[in-house]
Amino acid sequence: MPKEPRPRNDRKVKNAGDTVTRNIVIGMVALVVLSGLIFTVIDKRGSSELSLPATIESIDSSNNGAPLVGKVLEENDFGISFNDENPFRIDIWEDFQCPYCKFFETEMSEYLETLVRDNQAKVVYHMASFLGQESVRAANAVNCAVSEGRFIEYHRALYEVQASENSGIFSNKNLVEIGKRLGITSPEFESCVNDQKFADTVSNVGKSMKENGVEGTPTVFINGKLWNRTSADFKLDEFKAAVEAARP
Repeated sequence: MPKEPRPRNDRKVKNAGDTVTRNIVIGMVALVVLSGLIFTVIDKRGSSELSLPATIESIDSSNNGAPLVGKVLEENDFGISFNDENPFRIDIWEDFQCPYCKFFETEMSEYLETLVRDNQAKVVYHMASFLGQESVRAANAVNCAVSEGRFIEYHRALYEVQASENSGIFSNKNLVEIGKRLGITSPEFESCVNDQKFADTVSNVGKSMKENGVEGTPTVFINGKLWNRTSADFKLDEFKAAVEAARP
């Protein structure tokens, strides 16, 4: 006589299913938590140990000259000026994110530094900021470097590290680091950069562009007269000749 089937223990089956489901859920939760911890560690390491761009890594203070005292005066349209007592004047309008300004700086920087250091001319740098927020931050930072006596070096370094527009190179963190590599280690400089101390000055420079007939960068006036180069290139000999020809 066939045996009747034994009653099925539904409770055990249900409990077994619940256990499997619970274990899967617990495993998934643990995986999510572990993944979160891994990414948190990576993120923390990235924020503290992230490699600087090679251009910034290469900056150092070995080529620093003697500190130079500059001024930021309203009568100079809030530009950064040197040798204010000299009647022969050169005005330079630039934006740190402008690639043509970098071409100009690369070709003319040593000559302009000589004019400043030897008091051969009053040189006024007007740092514009029409290419975006990173231009604003860079212009503010270079104003911060003026009181440290390191405008020339900092100005040169910002062009050396220039990247594509608003790519992140001119973050406050990088701007502070550039200063440190040039020997600017004061807490005041770091605060000046982070707090945008010269935001109003930067804004005023921008407003003065139209008043001075400046439509782009770089724009250079030699004793009040616009310098019109004869080719697309920036030629040092041509610029020198224009400067010497304009001397009173």
